[in-house]
Amino acid sequence: MIVYGASGHGKVIIEILESISTPHIEIWDDAAATPIWQYPVRRPLPAGEPVSDKMVISIGVNATRKKVAERLAGIVSFGTAIHTSTCVSKRATIGEGTVIMAGAVVNADTQIGKHCIINTCASIDHDCVLGDYVHVSPNATLSGDVQVGEGSHIGAGAATIQGVRIGKWCTIGAGAVIIKDIPDYATAVGNPARIIKIKETGK
Repeated sequence: MIVYGASGHGKVIIEILESISTPHIEIWDDAAATPIWQYPVRRPLPAGEPVSDKMVISIGVNATRKKVAERLAGIVSFGTAIHTSTCVSKRATIGEGTVIMAGAVVNADTQIGKHCIINTCASIDHDCVLGDYVHVSPNATLSGDVQVGEGSHIGAGAATIQGVRIGKWCTIGAGAVIIKDIPDYATAVGNPARIIKIKETGK
């Protein structure tokens, strides 16, 4: 498996891959970087060269992760990285490129899109739908039947009640409590959460 991005986030993904006994782990980064533990860092192969291993993108910024995924589409295939200590329903759907960190729970009939991050000890309950490039931070909780649009970031320890709709490219602050729908491109903070900003041009 190729881990694209020699970052702290990349370290967590490497340990996920170690937990599932991935036989070959390789790190790529666009810039020169020091090795991570026993794993050297190499620059990406030139365009046109075959890439046999699957890849996960270890970039925490959702918009940047999307740009890299779009640039590499058709050149590489993307895998998933799911830690052995997670509890993921057999009836959940996990998109390519998505990583699920230690202690996370994903319950029945939840749909998680491509290149998402379900971070340490996050809880995603039944029938949730997450768009591509969503990041659910550590200890955040999505109750049942919550929808989260593309590229949105749910902050650490945030919580939602059931049935809430969060738009695309939103930012939900750490510890926020979401009790009503949040429109596209909004930033919401507090308990109960209030909208403090809506970006004009989206991401």
